[in-house]
Amino acid sequence: MSTAAAAVVDRVEQARPAQERLYSLDLFRGATIAAMIVVNNQSSDDAYWPLQHASWNGWTPTDLVFPFFLFIVGVSLVFSFRSRLDRGDSRRALLLHTVRRSAILFAIGLGLNGLAALQFGTWRIPGVLQRIAVVYCAAGLITLFASVRGRAAWIVGLLLGYWILMRYVPVPGYGVPGRDIPLLHYDGNLASYFDRKFMFGHLWEPTRDPEGILSTLPAIATALCGVLTGEWLRSERTAKQKLAGMFACGVVGVIAGELWGVWFPINKNLWTSSYVLFTAGCALICLATCYWVTDLKLHRGWWSKPFLIFGMNSIAAYVIAELIGGWLSWKGYTFLRSLAGMESAGLASLLHSLIVLGLCFVPVWWLHRRHVFLKV
Repeated sequence: MSTAAAAVVDRVEQARPAQERLYSLDLFRGATIAAMIVVNNQSSDDAYWPLQHASWNGWTPTDLVFPFFLFIVGVSLVFSFRSRLDRGDSRRALLLHTVRRSAILFAIGLGLNGLAALQFGTWRIPGVLQRIAVVYCAAGLITLFASVRGRAAWIVGLLLGYWILMRYVPVPGYGVPGRDIPLLHYDGNLASYFDRKFMFGHLWEPTRDPEGILSTLPAIATALCGVLTGEWLRSERTAKQKLAGMFACGVVGVIAGELWGVWFPINKNLWTSSYVLFTAGCALICLATCYWVTDLKLHRGWWSKPFLIFGMNSIAAYVIAELIGGWLSWKGYTFLRSLAGMESAGLASLLHSLIVLGLCFVPVWWLHRRHVFLKV
């Protein structure tokens, strides 16, 4: 970019209303939702490795998807709150809105779980939307009543506190992690113990749940990292300063997560503190890239439109995907593989997930054309 062009961009950025919707944020959200639909509709046994979750410690590209969405929830929360405050809403009104929205999201998640298991004894209580609901509520309350320094302190406290709990608190029936049993033992960790103790069998797996009780604490820190990013984007700094800050913090987050992972391994299932830093760093780099391409360079067009459509109706897209994906499920994958005579099970799994993505896009596109954006 030339010096003159950079100056023009900086002037436009400074003149732009702080609450204006960011194209890059909707694009990033839409790409994340699309990726979530793809990875959620894979055959876990046959999918290509980047489309599978890490079995335990470590990570794959798939393990970035959910924390990216929680990070985006935090960024969006800042813009939403500021817009409502500018319209004259009180903090009490924002508080009630936050609690109400969280309750509705949690109820929708429970309902989707119920479609998979109609028997009350096996009805899973945790889930993706349920975690989003709890994290959104907690992050919203912290954002409303804590300063920027206070929010940063919450992040530090949640991450250090979770590490102390998982590392030093004895697990009944197993002992002290890192001394009596391996650190992050599959069943002998405190998070899994909490799930078994308080969920009474309403879990994804018999002994634990990837969206369980205790691991929600560091997930709140993921959203709060997004909140700090939203505050940064709403600041009076120039576009180049915002871009450089996001990239720099992203690199620091990735390195810090990898380093902490030596002592507290990166683990999506347990949402470890190192996982929070690593994925928040990756999210910052991805958002900064989207910001540079679409908000600074203004490279927008046919390639970005589908992601924008998904991003502006993300909850509707997820619910539709759960309904369609559940309807097709394994039968759709096996039918596709037999119909095409595919020798590659991984390719069949990928094509099945892309078909689900395409089927989901149609109703979301229809809603977008009619300017219907489902809010809760």
